[in-house]
Amino acid sequence: MDTLQNLRARLLPALRRVKPAVRRNLTRLHPLAPDRQAALYVHWPYCEKRCSYCNFNKYISQNIDQPKMRDCLIQEARTLIQLSQVQRITSVFFGGGTPSMASPLTIGDILDTISQCAHLAEGTEITLEANPTSADASRLAEFKRAGVNRLSIGVQSLNDADLKLLGRNHKALEALRTLEEAKRLFPGHTSIDLIFGLPGQTVTSWVQSLQKLLPLCDDHVSLYQLTLERGTSLFTQVHQGYLAMPDMDAVAEMYDCARHILQDTGFHQYEISNFARNGAFSAHNLSYWQGSQYIGLGPGAHGRFVPWGDAKIQQEARIQTLEPDVWMKEVLAFGHGTRKRTALSELDRLEEVLMLGLRMDVGISHQHWLRFSPTFSLWDVFGESEEVKELKEQDLLFLDNRGLRCSWKGLAVLDTLLLTLLSQLQQAWAERENRSKGT
Repeated sequence: MDTLQNLRARLLPALRRVKPAVRRNLTRLHPLAPDRQAALYVHWPYCEKRCSYCNFNKYISQNIDQPKMRDCLIQEARTLIQLSQVQRITSVFFGGGTPSMASPLTIGDILDTISQCAHLAEGTEITLEANPTSADASRLAEFKRAGVNRLSIGVQSLNDADLKLLGRNHKALEALRTLEEAKRLFPGHTSIDLIFGLPGQTVTSWVQSLQKLLPLCDDHVSLYQLTLERGTSLFTQVHQGYLAMPDMDAVAEMYDCARHILQDTGFHQYEISNFARNGAFSAHNLSYWQGSQYIGLGPGAHGRFVPWGDAKIQQEARIQTLEPDVWMKEVLAFGHGTRKRTALSELDRLEEVLMLGLRMDVGISHQHWLRFSPTFSLWDVFGESEEVKELKEQDLLFLDNRGLRCSWKGLAVLDTLLLTLLSQLQQAWAERENRSKGT
């Protein structure tokens, strides 16, 4: 779930300036809507090697017990789908880690189990993240036969020096070969990931790389600004002075140039980091941004769903045990490896709806907001705010009969806008609570 991880990385430094109660709530990044359908995320925790920038929950292992991992993912799928009592799975996303390292038979067996436990309609979006080194032509064809109908390829860069810097174990030529084969097998349903803001990268080199790639890509592109994560080798190299990051003005210009180049090439920016043409939006990621509930399977996976067997809980965030061997022991013992459960308040949910919904170009409609808070409208929260009025006057934000959304200019600075909007939400909520108590 790269988009959510990147959002967390960008916001956390700024959130240190927000009062603790707000900061605590903002770090919960996965939304939920209480209904009988859900998206489903499957985490494959293994990689061939750890990239220099990555701090995701992944493990390097030469002796992966594929049958045991498959059996545990199947068991956890059965348990959590039954616990949620969802009747329909709206999308499936195999992420990681490197799920293209999994056996296609494993992927097929997991999908068969899901379809036995809930309705998985024909044509439902089923995405698999793939790295070029673990996704040759024959393997991609096997994944397609197993039920995968959309690929997300970690291209990251077409510059071999940049790929080496990032710790990737593929070269640009391998990425292009994988992309070409993926387009043949999954036409219109192949996405690529690209990273910008790399050490030593210039606006010119970034633009040249993007212009070279776009004529070769399919109908979906995801752009991510490099974030230095503590504990990674890239973080260490930069902070010890061995590598120099581009300044923030240059990084902002890279993003702005990319947006215009993609727009000129026929792509529509439907979310901060995601661009699509010919209607090739990611249904799975849209479910996150729209606040739909989802089930997370596998080590370290996050989920948001209503546990229907517990009448005391209406909304719940779940995190699965991180370490694969420990997670498998828990699944074998209890049917699932959930390590942490957190009941969410109405305010928690509204913060998530605001933070994730504004990532989309369409923003948050009044009807959508009222699904989560029927008696506390967008007008109630933001209608009289002087800060919001100022953002509107600066052409960064719209609040009108359609709802609340960012302008084209506002999307580029959403992290800054959110600090104001979330503070306003907290203030309006506190005033509402005080009125209800008569104070």
